[in-house]
Amino acid sequence: MADRKRAANKERKKYAQPERDVLTIGIIEDDRLLNQALDMSLKNTGYATVCARTRKDALSLMGKGEALLLIDIGLPDGDGICLYQELQGKCRPKFQGGAQMQPSADCEIPAIFLTARDEERDMLAAFDIGADDYVTKPFLPLELVARVRAQLRRYQRYGAPGKEGAPGKTGESGLLVMKDLRLDTEGHQCFRGDTEIFLTPTEFTILKVLLLNGGKVVSAEELFHAVWADDYYSRGNNTVSVHIRHIREKLKDTAENPKYIKTVWGVGYRADV
Repeated sequence: MADRKRAANKERKKYAQPERDVLTIGIIEDDRLLNQALDMSLKNTGYATVCARTRKDALSLMGKGEALLLIDIGLPDGDGICLYQELQGKCRPKFQGGAQMQPSADCEIPAIFLTARDEERDMLAAFDIGADDYVTKPFLPLELVARVRAQLRRYQRYGAPGKEGAPGKTGESGLLVMKDLRLDTEGHQCFRGDTEIFLTPTEFTILKVLLLNGGKVVSAEELFHAVWADDYYSRGNNTVSVHIRHIREKLKDTAENPKYIKTVWGVGYRADV
């Protein structure tokens, strides 16, 4: 009997899955069915989840090292944007070398906002406090999972697809220059003159892609694929245009009289190198 048990245990160990770190995604969505659908989709993809349907529950359950938050802007007992600020102050996970570290006060937790209101003022308000992306309802859960993966990859490596040595690259390693704008791709910092411009990882990646293309026009679709690394793009998707608008605001640039980013109407955007 003992021999059979030892043999069975040995066989189980043989086929046991190796242990690995599992990232936790916080879901804050008041719609019960959508909350459950996101929960199931993320778990099926290999993430752990913490779910809440109200601001009160989110503050009670979250802020314990989540890798990313999905937040509905309109909650029954509060505003999702204000809630994000509260959770940022409560717990901020740190990424280093592709791994999730212990919460730290010197870093931020990425967030994707969910909104049924396709209004730019909501999105810009979210970006003002460090949000990285938004999705307008209705959407496919698998689309959101793809965006979660893309955001986590970007936070883990602080970079974007692209070839070093492209136009706009100086002789100094990791530095991209456009007029008085300097983008340090290794230190993940942006400077206009001597002033540091604080960009979110998404904004930094968009600007990096434009600079690496050295004055060539990059379409909104190409930017979307390069930055978000997924295939869920449609012509009605204004994610890129909203981010471009917010980058311009931080650079004190305008679409009417652009100094850094020019809009080529009907085609895309280009860095005015």
